[in-house]
Amino acid sequence: MVFAQPKPGMPRAERHESKHEIDQLEQNWRDAIMHRNVQAMAELLSDDYIAISANGMLQSKDQTLANLKSGVLRIDSIDFSDRKVRFYGQTALVTSKAEVKGNRGDGEISGSYRYTRVYVRDDKGAWKIVSFEASRIRDPGEHK
Repeated sequence: MVFAQPKPGMPRAERHESKHEIDQLEQNWRDAIMHRNVQAMAELLSDDYIAISANGMLQSKDQTLANLKSGVLRIDSIDFSDRKVRFYGQTALVTSKAEVKGNRGDGEISGSYRYTRVYVRDDKGAWKIVSFEASRIRDPGEHK
């Protein structure tokens, strides 16, 4: 079950509409990464986007798009669960679990992850992803 936490005084209809928008953007992100759609991904990310990968590496918007275009990152499947969306004014915070099958240039990335994605509504009223961070969920006793 997914819950959206309103900012104080946010009308229920606005909260519902905003949550629906974020849910659709999450699906758009999934589609863009699965189909290596660089243009769609570029539209989702803010110009100052920064990601922190599960191995601690920083990645800008340009680097993210270059990796997607080159095929360095290949996602065969990605399934989400336990998504929560919270709102803080013009900011939406999404947390979720992802089951991923795929590869990066430096090896296999298949596994379970928790992630946080941050959206901010821009001057034109569009939600843009400004930040992403992923953490690998390791089984007890599993080494890096």
